[in-house]
Amino acid sequence: MLGWVVTFLVIALIAGILGFGGVAGASIEIAKIIFFIAVVLFLVSAVVGVARGRRRV
Repeated sequence: MLGWVVTFLVIALIAGILGFGGVAGASIEIAKIIFFIAVVLFLVSAVVGVARGRRRV
């Protein structure tokens, strides 16, 4: 997922340099959304991993 974030950031930078403000803004917003989804999924995965590690029988 972080690869997608980097891709959209590169697209935004190139679009911004070439003067396509709308495309740059949209790419930045998509990158933000994907980044926060990745962070939330990471945190959920970390919490589940810690919870499973404590249940040793």
